Amino acid sequence: MTSLATTAVAPPRESAGGRGPARTRARRATGRRRTGIAYIFLAPFLILFLVFIVAPAVFGLWMSLTDWSPFRDVQHFIGLQNYINLFTPGSTTSGDFWQSMGATGIFVVASVPLLLVVPILVALLLNRKVRGSTFFRTVFFAPYVLGVAVIGVVWGYILDTQSGVLNYLLDLVGLPSNIPWTVDVPWAWVSLVGVTVWWTMGLNTIIVLAGLKGINGDLYEAAALDGAGAFRTFFSVTLPGLRPVMLFITTTTILASANMFGQSYILTKGGPGNATRTAIMYIADQGLSQNNMAPAAAMSYVLFAILSIISIVNFRIQRDRGEKGVS
Repeated sequence: MTSLATTAVAPPRESAGGRGPARTRARRATGRRRTGIAYIFLAPFLILFLVFIVAPAVFGLWMSLTDWSPFRDVQHFIGLQNYINLFTPGSTTSGDFWQSMGATGIFVVASVPLLLVVPILVALLLNRKVRGSTFFRTVFFAPYVLGVAVIGVVWGYILDTQSGVLNYLLDLVGLPSNIPWTVDVPWAWVSLVGVTVWWTMGLNTIIVLAGLKGINGDLYEAAALDGAGAFRTFFSVTLPGLRPVMLFITTTTILASANMFGQSYILTKGGPGNATRTAIMYIADQGLSQNNMAPAAAMSYVLFAILSIISIVNFRIQRDRGEKGVS
């Protein structure tokens, strides 16, 4: 009797075969719901990205393959002719474009090493437990929040050859005071690189400082126990620990330097002559001032291709170094 009563009262047990599909369907439903919520939050960004990034990029690529002009109702497809003209010596835009690319290369080669080394040195100093470190972090980062127009105007007054503050201070201490900071080379390049480093190094400094905070302190203790000095510790512990951060900083700094426009436009006007006229300045002049929009679009994609190759090479080098370091 007891066994029969127990059997009659006990609830029916769901078979394992029926429970598995039900749980799987529940998980799938939950996953779809979470994915839908994620896309809802991403929708504003995706819409803006498509409208202001993807659509102009596609339109610019199409434009570079035509003879597009704002003064012509009908555009004709001309294939790669605009690109061929850029690589044809003696063409209308070839010489000036590559001269501006050379100026861009000079600025990148001169500014990028400083924008990597100086922030590391400053971050190492700020990483020490000293009084007022928060204040100095703010001081180094503050210029970065200013717009390029403000930076250009302020430094234009400081670097003016005739009445600039810098030449006035040099004269007070008995040094040459007629240096053409913005009207002659190589001083124009010195000014552009110096202003850019002063203006933008704060961001890289903060990023490197965050990377330093993420390095395991036990590694420094182990290095000290092994008798490693400051330089050995820096190259064996600090730099390897900063590799992901340096990969990001190197790539973004190269891209930002290659797209330099405002500093040269305001401080040197691309001069003397066209010595400091960068590729972005020349492309903007051709597209907006000269209405040569199709060739300007082709120039933009040539610059894009070159920067893409540089970024890929940089990623490859950093990855190979990381693998060697791990091995």
